[in-house]
Amino acid sequence: MQNYNPKEIEPKWQEHWRDKDFHRTRQDPDREKFYCLEMFPYPSGKLHMGHMRVYSIGDVLARFLTMQGYNVLHPMGWDAFGLPAENAAIENRTHPADWTLANIKEMKRQQDALGLSYDWGREVTSCLPDYYRWTQWLFLLLYRRGLAYKKKAAVNWCPDCQTVLANEQVENGGCWRCGTAVEPRDLEQWFLKITDYADRLLEDLDLLEGWPERVKVMQRNWIGRSHGARITFPVKGHDAEISVFTTRPDTIYGVTYMVLSPEHPLVEVLSRGNPEEKEVKDFVRRVRGMSEISRTAAETEKEGVFTGAYAVNPVNSMEVPILVGNYVLMSYGTGAVMGVPAHDQRDFLFATRYGLPIREVIAPAPGEGAGGRGSGDVGDVGGVGVGGLRNARGELEAAFEDYGVMINSGPFDGMPSEEAIPKISEYFAEKGFGRPEVTYRLRDWLISRQRYWGAPIPIVYCGKCGARPVPEEELPVELPYDVDLGEGGQSPLARHQGFLQARCPDCGGAATRETDTMDTFICSSWYFLRFCSPDFAEGPFAPADVDYWMPVDQYIGGIEHAILHLMYARFFTKVLHDAGMTRAVEPFTRLLAQGMVNKDGAKMSKSKGNVVTPDEIIEKYGADTGRLFILFAAPPEKGLDWSDQGVEGCYRFLKRVWRLVQDYAPLAAAGREGRDREREFGPAEGEAYYALHFALRKVTEDVGERYNFNTAVSAIMELVNSLYAYVNGSPDPHAGLLREALEALVAMLAPFAPHICEELWQGALGGAGSVHQQPWPRFNPEALVVAEVEVVVQINGKVRGRITVLVGSGEEELVEAARREERIAGYLEKGRLVKVISVPDKLLNLVVKD
Repeated sequence: MQNYNPKEIEPKWQEHWRDKDFHRTRQDPDREKFYCLEMFPYPSGKLHMGHMRVYSIGDVLARFLTMQGYNVLHPMGWDAFGLPAENAAIENRTHPADWTLANIKEMKRQQDALGLSYDWGREVTSCLPDYYRWTQWLFLLLYRRGLAYKKKAAVNWCPDCQTVLANEQVENGGCWRCGTAVEPRDLEQWFLKITDYADRLLEDLDLLEGWPERVKVMQRNWIGRSHGARITFPVKGHDAEISVFTTRPDTIYGVTYMVLSPEHPLVEVLSRGNPEEKEVKDFVRRVRGMSEISRTAAETEKEGVFTGAYAVNPVNSMEVPILVGNYVLMSYGTGAVMGVPAHDQRDFLFATRYGLPIREVIAPAPGEGAGGRGSGDVGDVGGVGVGGLRNARGELEAAFEDYGVMINSGPFDGMPSEEAIPKISEYFAEKGFGRPEVTYRLRDWLISRQRYWGAPIPIVYCGKCGARPVPEEELPVELPYDVDLGEGGQSPLARHQGFLQARCPDCGGAATRETDTMDTFICSSWYFLRFCSPDFAEGPFAPADVDYWMPVDQYIGGIEHAILHLMYARFFTKVLHDAGMTRAVEPFTRLLAQGMVNKDGAKMSKSKGNVVTPDEIIEKYGADTGRLFILFAAPPEKGLDWSDQGVEGCYRFLKRVWRLVQDYAPLAAAGREGRDREREFGPAEGEAYYALHFALRKVTEDVGERYNFNTAVSAIMELVNSLYAYVNGSPDPHAGLLREALEALVAMLAPFAPHICEELWQGALGGAGSVHQQPWPRFNPEALVVAEVEVVVQINGKVRGRITVLVGSGEEELVEAARREERIAGYLEKGRLVKVISVPDKLLNLVVKD
């Protein structure tokens, strides 16, 4: 018998599948479709174990469903634009395109070595013109529909990388890549009006029953819809007003100060000429040098400076000081908040620090204690309350943040505060200084990037006609290859005259191109649609193909994409639905967010020296072993702790499968020819047959319904143990049973370990065609009906033996069976049976007295 040698087997079948174009998928209206998709990767150069895990999960599912008769679409591509590629090209003195395409070639080699069943005929690469032509086309669609616009906005700017950074890319006030201190800068930027879809993005989360609840909660919080009121405060001595939004208009009578964002346009106006002017300017300069992330961090102390101006509370005419504070953001809410220190813990701490008044306007309802809701201003971060606690002098030590009964609130005294909110909002509207309003945390999507390696924005600027979209027939606006990336300064595209100079599509006059490129999240917001018709030349995709394949039935990727990528993909899908280009309203029916791969208790990283690469595992054990371990070691949504011993165990298991099938393949072949056809099963065959069909049911349900791949692998391992026990204990194994068992074993294992199973199926077992094209074996429910059961026998409460009886045997039958057992009979002969206690099919306790 040939030994198991994955170094020979795996390349052999990979070449076979590649030569036969084995995984090519075509539409088939007679079969139910299933679109299985793992998030396409950024081509960094090498696969890591996180890649291997997500791809193995998707591949098992795709192969399993194919065997179940589904028409499975399982494509792969590359999210290939982005700042890391440009920076790597600068560091390595190469071109981003060359660096990226070389990385793609290497990573594709690694994916092939894992035996993944991708339809490479559908491969898309977002940095190639045949893809970003349609990314630009989609931008123009958004532009025509009023969803793309340009405006000046305050952004995080890295002076070293010379580009805008997302808030998530600012770490401790510095650039995530180079560590340079980030500066705020006002720039003309392109935005997409995702806020127009805020309600639908929020409400349609209820359609996503196949998504993890934690991901939906993260999206709900990111959208952040709040119901409340907008209130206008006049400024004393100025022809100006301050507008705030609050979810707690019932606390309006408790306002004792106002706080403006350092970026608020009134800050300079209100402080001008006051003694506080210089202090305000210094404070604003210092705070504007901080990122929004650091300003709103929980550990950042809340600071403020008095502007010298006062606002007037419109409900009671009280004058309240106006401060500028580091914790208020211009980009969130109105850039101003009202301070209600008696009913918001953040405000309470701020007021206590600066000696500001505290005015109570909500009292706990009779029989209720402290709560925690806060004054509800939008524009700040913080305000966790612990209730209206008082010291021995009766002074507040903490804010009372819950609803209660209104006090010191004019005509609303005595009213339950929560019930009073709509009446108070109506009162504001009647008096002309406020109105009910719904607001959102979600902001429009800033897509401008001042770097080279991204899809150019297809807009030109004409001195006569203004900003004009590039005609569709002139797409793509291609990136020039001969570009000077440089080490700093303006965008590389702004320095390339051949790219910069253009003609106005309207008047034909001289024009200049937009030199910003698009955020790479644009590319990943529609790639799943391009997979449906990657060669379609008349648009980004063929509507008929998209309507056949979409939505994606199972999407698999990391939890780190829970908000941005998934939100943007949902937004794009809804826009395209509204444009009549797809019937789908949501892109992904089910979402699986796989856990991290850890080693030695920490995430794998080069700095920790605990990295294990897929190439290392393939070289030593083969891809099948690596796939099997990574699926067996933990449920897919949980973190996985890497174990060298576990990998070795999976390798030994595959060798056991290899020996079992090779040793008994001749007998199975005889069974296929009719040997033992008339031979009835004995007890040993019955047990083996039960084990086979128990495993079949378990694997079918765990993979197809629960995605519990780890318990499915465990069930296959238990089956192998049962089959070894059967053949080792039987002098004449049943040929027909072995044929059925070995064929089912190889078929069940095939999605997990595709190479060894293809070899065993077509080689040892002589199966017709590929194992991966066989119908999934069905379990026999009748085989799972247990005719006999083992019952524990106790004498005076101590276990003295076991008996095998028919299921459902009565008490008398149990006692008779116990008397026939020699050891138990010996105990009964020593005394008198006085009592019998039985649990059907489980226990018989005999009470015996001397």
